[in-house]
Amino acid sequence: MDIRMKVVSFCHYLQGPACTQYLADMGAEVVKIEPLGGAFERHWSGGNSWVGGVSAFLLSANRNTESLAVDLKKPEGRDLVLRLIDEADVVIENFRPGVLDRLGLGFDALRARRPSLILASASGLGRTGPAASRPGQDLLMQARSGLIAATGGGGAGPSAVGAAVIDQHGGALLAMGILGAYVRRLQTGDGTLVEGSLFAAGIDLQTEALTKYYAVPDRPDVYTRDRHVGSWYHDAPYGVYPLADGHHLVLSMNDPVRLADALGSDALRTLAGIDRYAERDRYAQAVAAELRTRRFDEISAVFDAHAIWHERVRDYDDLRQDPQALHNEAFREIEVPGGGRATLVNHPLRYDGELPAYRRMPFHAGQDSLSILRRLGLSAAECDALVAAGVVGTPQAPDA
Repeated sequence: MDIRMKVVSFCHYLQGPACTQYLADMGAEVVKIEPLGGAFERHWSGGNSWVGGVSAFLLSANRNTESLAVDLKKPEGRDLVLRLIDEADVVIENFRPGVLDRLGLGFDALRARRPSLILASASGLGRTGPAASRPGQDLLMQARSGLIAATGGGGAGPSAVGAAVIDQHGGALLAMGILGAYVRRLQTGDGTLVEGSLFAAGIDLQTEALTKYYAVPDRPDVYTRDRHVGSWYHDAPYGVYPLADGHHLVLSMNDPVRLADALGSDALRTLAGIDRYAERDRYAQAVAAELRTRRFDEISAVFDAHAIWHERVRDYDDLRQDPQALHNEAFREIEVPGGGRATLVNHPLRYDGELPAYRRMPFHAGQDSLSILRRLGLSAAECDALVAAGVVGTPQAPDA
């Protein structure tokens, strides 16, 4: 019996495509439904990052999926997608509330048509509630969830995280929920509505911090601390410190006596017995004074010998050549049809020691339209007629 998950995705931007990429990497058959002109992520790429005319934004979260370009406003287009859904296990969307309903493809209609469907929604703030209609985007949810306020407590004011961490976490959470619903479906035959949101993902990212914050009756000031201290709920020296050679070093949770011995510092020996949470700024400043005259290549070996948890702050160029990242096969290079090579971040898990294979990338909108229609049983003449009528799109560029 073929129990491979079949997914129809009405997803764009990042949260939804990240979810479908996780599923596709694990073997799901994912069809991405796009407008004839292609989804948003084909036409925008932050940092002017394009490879062979292909958006790096698209490349970051659409691996191993197929693309069907179709005009959903035309009855023939909607009927084609419904035929595809009739053979699917999962439908995923991350539009604003009401968009699919207006197209006749809302969850209520799909559930009535096929009660066994797994329906998954990746929204900004939730499908219902007082803020459901507000824009939902990673940076907005970093702000609303408290993540920016808690991150920017180092004296320079609020600071955003330097990547779309909520989008990516939201995609992973939704994939996890869909897999749970799929197991339930295999056991019972029942469908499930799985709802995720960026707002919920932003809160979930901070489970430890929020639980600790709300557990303290006299809540601490989590937003004001010395600029070196990396977290409001850790004892100093937990944080980031500049070195004499221009590098920065992070110190994790460390014994103060061992740290003083490693640095040969009488000043830190004197402070070893203080409450390093209540007086975290004082202690962090003393550590900073000791480290700002040291070089990383000199101090790292000493720290290793004293079992001091530390790392050098590395940039993306360092990361690409990191020996452990290379060993873990964290990255993968692929050829892009328009010319050049793109570096992708590999699937983060291994299965029996192996990474999931790279099978395909939908470089062009509608790249797989004809093969998908043929799987639905349409003849070549029917496919040609749909393309000629502007119901289905195929790429202008050669198929990859």
